Amino acid sequence: MRIAVFGKQFREDFYNTCKLIFQILKDQDVEVVIHKPFYDFLLSNVKMKPEVYGFFTKHEEINGIDLFFSIGGDGTFLESITYVRDKGIPMVGINSGRLGFLADISKGELQQTISEILNGSYKTKQLDLLELNTIGNDFGEYNFALNELALVKRDSSAMILIHTYVNDEFLNSYWADGLIVATTTGSTAYSLSVGGPIMHPDSQNFIITPIAPHNLNVRPIVMPNDVEITLKVEGRDSKFLASLDSRSKVFENTVHLKIKKAPFSVKVIQPSEHSFFTTLRNKMMWGVDKRN
Repeated sequence: MRIAVFGKQFREDFYNTCKLIFQILKDQDVEVVIHKPFYDFLLSNVKMKPEVYGFFTKHEEINGIDLFFSIGGDGTFLESITYVRDKGIPMVGINSGRLGFLADISKGELQQTISEILNGSYKTKQLDLLELNTIGNDFGEYNFALNELALVKRDSSAMILIHTYVNDEFLNSYWADGLIVATTTGSTAYSLSVGGPIMHPDSQNFIITPIAPHNLNVRPIVMPNDVEITLKVEGRDSKFLASLDSRSKVFENTVHLKIKKAPFSVKVIQPSEHSFFTTLRNKMMWGVDKRN
């Protein structure tokens, strides 16, 4: 078996756990291909030199891979997708911190869960992405997002006006600090923090969520993800900021953003004892207060 490993910097309290991950892979005779900057971090900071079969730094170098391990938080997992993309490689999210909906394998269950995954004892789930298109193809080959497109103002004092169309039919003009178009996976991310609903990842929807809207009766709206959403921006500032997960660019307000479902999805491994509802309860700490 050959596994690709991607990671970012993490705190010192995860060093021994990281060493354990690579020891498990070595004991199982796994061929490891590792992201070169992550390997350099392990050498210089963690003081470990994992046995690896090779390195990768870009999407094209990931070939013949059976599994893709992301070590970090949800942000690390989102960046991992820019390497996996449409290759259909099952992804494993290992959480080096506390909160993680995508990187949901915690330190306490690590050894047993990795062993089960390597033995084929797991389920997979397909997660839909969204795709952003502009006339200039401004995000290039990275014009997709697993969580959301977030469109926000640059001027801290003035709102922007976002004209929104669904399949070319006018929906609404949002006076707000910004607007989020989220996938169901992204429903527990930025959209949730500004009042959006939690959606089951199998529900195949988009969520349009305004950020600090001027009119309080303007609420998030859920719609099927087989539509095309077009956004047109007005404002005092001639520019606005648009981000796809962790990648952002500044746009002129003459640019129209078109969002639709991406032509590919990502395959994520779900350990046998995990489910969306158990993850939701654990991460949102539902039930901690016994009065609930």
